[in-house]
Amino acid sequence: MSQTPLWRIALVVPEAHVPAFAEAVGDHADAVSTFELEEGGDWLVEATLYGAPDEARLQSRVAVLAKALGIEEPRLAIENLPPIDWVSHSYQGFPPIRAGRFFVHGSHHEGIVPAGSIPLLVDAATAFGTGEHGSTNGCLQALDRLSRHLKLPRGGRRGALDMGCGSGILALAVAKRWRVPVTAVDIDPEAVRVTRINAVLNGQKGMIRAQGGDGYHTRIVGRHKPYTLITANILARPLSRMAPQLRRHLKKGGYAVLAGLLNRQERHVIQAHRNQGLRLVARIPVGEWTTLVVKR
Repeated sequence: MSQTPLWRIALVVPEAHVPAFAEAVGDHADAVSTFELEEGGDWLVEATLYGAPDEARLQSRVAVLAKALGIEEPRLAIENLPPIDWVSHSYQGFPPIRAGRFFVHGSHHEGIVPAGSIPLLVDAATAFGTGEHGSTNGCLQALDRLSRHLKLPRGGRRGALDMGCGSGILALAVAKRWRVPVTAVDIDPEAVRVTRINAVLNGQKGMIRAQGGDGYHTRIVGRHKPYTLITANILARPLSRMAPQLRRHLKKGGYAVLAGLLNRQERHVIQAHRNQGLRLVARIPVGEWTTLVVKR
């Protein structure tokens, strides 16, 4: 696991200006979140990143934005967070999760798996995706709903595609529910490693092809297209940018599950895919995150 120091950026702003400041600090961070401090009042915009931020540049950007919006410049808090064994810490706060018929649990779970559910063993690790996050939970709910009417052809090598696989949780869900091979791709080698481990732990080693690469340009992705089902739990901007490539890799009549976007970003992502002839068939909001299901 990375030993790079973790830093926190935080500021309190009026509700109307949350999106602008979240984007301003988010450009400097690895993750950003927003929280309502009081109903109808101020919100906390909080971001985390590995390595010290450029404080002067960040302060300047916040000041310019506040002036442009005509509000008092918010106080910017920047601090170095103490090192934590996040895996052990996550074990303690990671109870089993239900998302549709999927039952996500860690190896520390000693209880029973509910009858009729589809168990997914995923430990908190160095790759994103345990089912607890709103975007992952929304994807699992979307897959559960799709499974009621979508049939994926068994046999052959095509199956489904999990773009930006993280821990491999969505690839596992697809492989277990439809019993088809899944191509899982991520630009992060650690995510690929974790996905392969989780495939073994879940008895899906032969069903999940996990490889590192640059999105749809990865050779294995093109080798098995077109796909009847694609999952992509990434971020709003890359989702929108990759919409043309998604259309080219999605079979006519196929579905794509898109996530990693905040509620306020869904219109932009929807439009990017509509421009490619894809139709919105479902949206699943979970907290401040939205999962979209589109069809070609």
